[in-house]
Amino acid sequence: MSLDTLPEILTAEHMAKYLGMSRRVIYDLMKTKPEGGGIPSFNIGYSKRVRKSDFIHWIDTRVKQKATV
Repeated sequence: MSLDTLPEILTAEHMAKYLGMSRRVIYDLMKTKPEGGGIPSFNIGYSKRVRKSDFIHWIDTRVKQKATV
């Protein structure tokens, strides 16, 4: 799976498959505030979703933080 094939609005399943992580970890990251390292998300009813652009930015931020450590 590549970033190009991901839809504009992502589910936990999309992100879990892309990152090779469990959905449970992704849901925990979506519950965490972005200031604390969480993935910015929004609700549609009882479902959580993430904009692809926010997900890419979240990944880029993690990579940059790792590079400065």
